[in-house]
Amino acid sequence: MTDDDILAELGVDLTSKKVRARTPREERIIAGFEDIVKFRDEHGRAPQHGEDRDIFERLYAVRLDQLRAQADCRALLADMDVHGMLDGVTDEAPIDDLDDNALLAELGIEAPAPDDITQLRNVRSNAERSAADEIAAATRCEDFAIFKPRFEQVQADLDAGTRTTRPFVRDLGMSKADIKQGEFFIVGGQIAYVASVGDPIAAPNGEVDARLRVVHSNGTESNLLLRSLQRALYKDEGGRRVSEPTAGPLFGDRGGADDEPDRLPTGTLYVLRSRSMHPTIAAHRELIHKIGITGGKVETRIAGAADDATYLLADVDVIATYTLHDVHPSRLEALIHRVLNRVRYDVEIPDRFGKPVRPREWFLVPLAIIDEIVDRIGDVTLAGMIYDPKTARLVPEASI
Repeated sequence: MTDDDILAELGVDLTSKKVRARTPREERIIAGFEDIVKFRDEHGRAPQHGEDRDIFERLYAVRLDQLRAQADCRALLADMDVHGMLDGVTDEAPIDDLDDNALLAELGIEAPAPDDITQLRNVRSNAERSAADEIAAATRCEDFAIFKPRFEQVQADLDAGTRTTRPFVRDLGMSKADIKQGEFFIVGGQIAYVASVGDPIAAPNGEVDARLRVVHSNGTESNLLLRSLQRALYKDEGGRRVSEPTAGPLFGDRGGADDEPDRLPTGTLYVLRSRSMHPTIAAHRELIHKIGITGGKVETRIAGAADDATYLLADVDVIATYTLHDVHPSRLEALIHRVLNRVRYDVEIPDRFGKPVRPREWFLVPLAIIDEIVDRIGDVTLAGMIYDPKTARLVPEASI
């Protein structure tokens, strides 16, 4: 008998098994569960829900619930589940995909619609249509002459760079972005001014609402609910909040150019998001941002990003830019990085010559916090603050 005959008599299957290639979805599921296992190894427990929990622990808890609820995911991850975190769950709750957008949605954080032809796009709910209808149902503003100088001044400030616009975003999904009397927004392609805010009223969902008088730069006005304006701004891709005008130099001494050789009369603070398909980066794409300041054009700064380890060897998307005036760039950039130091994205990647590089300007921080940082730059209240990932808020450094 040959060796193969003997092994066959013993019941040993000699047929070579082909290793099936993983689908992108399976790779994403495995990468996501690896993060959960790492959390379990570091903390001695599975991630848990709760507003008092770190935002990333909450993301892991939601992801774990989704993995437990799907038999195919439990089967895929069985060999990795050394702690038995997927055991004991029989109820099925199928979910189309396990990307980070779904996880963020579970936490109430708005996520962009996927570029998928199987997904319905530009189809709004009844509530959204009602909000848009209220915006559209504007009437002629009889006393527009009173407001016209304000719109002209705001436009002049935007042209001069003393005001900037920022995306209107939710505050980490835990509360809705605030709207106050006297603020300016851009919605529906028009500048909108909140002329008055009525008395608080109770909305059907238990939240507090209010009736607004909103005057538009085209000479019309709307009488709508505060929540309706919020929804319209969330859904409008061009919806923006107009900042208050900046006043004077920010930080540092007020010495002349001779005293401050690298002080710039203007600069641009930019926020980038990586297109890298690395599983960890893809799983947290909505939270990983590069923040820096340049005295030139951002487009020039990011040219060739795919070949630069500083940009994670991938192309990037410009998420936001903010115009700065009379700023000491290196001091301001160092201050921002100090504020976010606790959530610096620590990764080591090889450059094109194989030399390991650790990029230092990438942070795990929501865009809403970056907007607050910019606001605090404008009113000179950023110094002494630090980002606390446990509460997902900027807090005085002395309180940590």
